Amino acid sequence: MIVVDGHLDIAFNHLCYGRDVRQSALATRDHEGDLGKEKWRGLCMVGLPELRRGRVAILFGTIFLAKREDWDGPGDADAITYRDAAEAEKNGRRQLQFYRDLHEERAGFRVLATAEDLAACLEGWKDGQTGDVGIIPLLEGADPISTPENTGAWREDGLRIVGLAWRGTRYSGGTGAPGPLTREGAALVDVLSREKMILDLSHAAEESFFQAIDLFSGPVIASHSNPRALCPGDRQLSDEMIRRIASRDGVIGIVPFNRMLDSSWAGPGAARVPLERIAEVAQHLAGVAGTHKIAAIGSDFDGGFGAASAPQGLDTIADLPRIGDVLSDARFSDAMIADILGGNWIRLLEKALPRSVS
Repeated sequence: MIVVDGHLDIAFNHLCYGRDVRQSALATRDHEGDLGKEKWRGLCMVGLPELRRGRVAILFGTIFLAKREDWDGPGDADAITYRDAAEAEKNGRRQLQFYRDLHEERAGFRVLATAEDLAACLEGWKDGQTGDVGIIPLLEGADPISTPENTGAWREDGLRIVGLAWRGTRYSGGTGAPGPLTREGAALVDVLSREKMILDLSHAAEESFFQAIDLFSGPVIASHSNPRALCPGDRQLSDEMIRRIASRDGVIGIVPFNRMLDSSWAGPGAARVPLERIAEVAQHLAGVAGTHKIAAIGSDFDGGFGAASAPQGLDTIADLPRIGDVLSDARFSDAMIADILGGNWIRLLEKALPRSVS
């Protein structure tokens, strides 16, 4: 089966920690030693050899920045934080350029900008082949778009998915920062519609979420979110949020992070959450939405947590296909499992990505 991962902070990990996604995650662990056990880093889970072994054919590569006052992790803070809109744009563009550089190096990755790019990438994985890993650029928190009018320049350079918030941004309330869209935020949502972008509603504050989904006319996703009914908190999605995404034929990426699967989990060193919990999340999403086609994977591996914080059985990204086993035990059919592991994201991308101009 083809796997698609809806959320990986690859550029952030390179610029903040010096991690090289072209090498094995296990080699990165050996190189980092005890550094890999620090807060906000953890044992590396993502590298090109593991992506290939896990048949992760496509990933959404994030552009992730934090306001300087919000960041308390290790690494090169100057590379991944910002103090104003100009610095946010500069550092955000560095991350987008990193993905473009991976593409130009022809080192096993390719940026996917069109539906034709998507089809060509998938062709390389047919019949058990191992092709290039496709990257769809995703902006996690919209502050690097300096003004709504600048959205077109980002789209021209390959950005395809925009999330309004991480914590609060000047466009939107976010995780831990409740609030509505700002006036600029409403203008940005309108421009995102006109530019035919994909809107990512993960991290949007509840008020902002409902305003944005009402204003936006294009495809909507939550790239990495779990149900609030199973893990309470404003970071997760209420059942009404899930229904609204489903009503737009949207997709939600399940996050295999212990703390977002079980709020009672005590942290690294504690017993890891059983892998079966992911099947419970998929069942809840499908039950609320009325279809399994809402459920997918948005691992966020190496995005603030490492292997010790992932469920049992997931040591690197190569292990994502094991999710299929617990889905099968939960009586999802083979066709449903193929959809959840990758097909649901692919269906959305086939509709949402632009066609090449002939």
